[in-house]
Amino acid sequence: MKHNPFRGTGIALVTPFKHDFSIDTNALENIVNHVIGNGADFLVVLGTTSEAPTLSVEEKQLVVSTILKTNKGRLPVMLGMGGNNTQAVFEAIKYQDFTGIDGILSVIPYYNKPNQRGMKAHLEAIADASPVPVVVYNVPGRVGVNLQAATCVELAQHPNIIAVKEASGNFQQIMEILRDKPADFDVLSGDDGITQPLMALGATGVISVAANAYTSQFSRMMRAMKDGRTKEALSLHYAMLRMNQLIFADGNPAGIKCLMSHIGLCENVLRLPLVTANEKVETDIIEEWKQLKNK
Repeated sequence: MKHNPFRGTGIALVTPFKHDFSIDTNALENIVNHVIGNGADFLVVLGTTSEAPTLSVEEKQLVVSTILKTNKGRLPVMLGMGGNNTQAVFEAIKYQDFTGIDGILSVIPYYNKPNQRGMKAHLEAIADASPVPVVVYNVPGRVGVNLQAATCVELAQHPNIIAVKEASGNFQQIMEILRDKPADFDVLSGDDGITQPLMALGATGVISVAANAYTSQFSRMMRAMKDGRTKEALSLHYAMLRMNQLIFADGNPAGIKCLMSHIGLCENVLRLPLVTANEKVETDIIEEWKQLKNK
């Protein structure tokens, strides 16, 4: 039986930058303590929200070491380790120190657009090479291809593949995975706005962007769903609904960094090619926060 430490509210941590675009390690420490103190269940390091493509190898090591040092083993940690060059992922795994790392998140290869057999072979090879469990990340909007339900269920048979982060937004596909998967394989929501209904359908967690900022509200919704308090969960789901939309209205992590800057967690700084949210989105986020912060 597989063991999955990644259930409940996972945080796809942002990488805070100073105004000179260097990494703000003090802010990163504060963010880690903020999400842990407000009910997060696990941390996701160097995911898409971290702006990992713009970080050097040394900067990635700094981000990982800062988060691990601050976490002090309090929560399970998932490390983003994917790519469209299978051999390069092997090399990264080979040289990675997995002390304090409980699993990896590996995205479907982007740009190359492999077919289903290629995706399956790539992910199985990574799972064979990884010393820690693997969570598959399906996000067709970013990579250009979709991991079909049947292929995901085949991957779920692998002893070192424990879950999928499903960000296709395709309810039919996700329900097919939930129906056909083995009992020891989990489905995690990859979309903040539909997490509550996915939990109702059988998902066991989320990798959340939103919960970087409003961790308390999001984690309370997740715990209410887990405990069967559906009315309370629905109330929180609808309270967060507009903000969950607004923080993605002008790209990620532009929206969440805008909100986190407003509440004092980090500076509103992104690295090119990403830029800050436009003025209207920023105004809308700040107005919506006035309603959400007291929920």
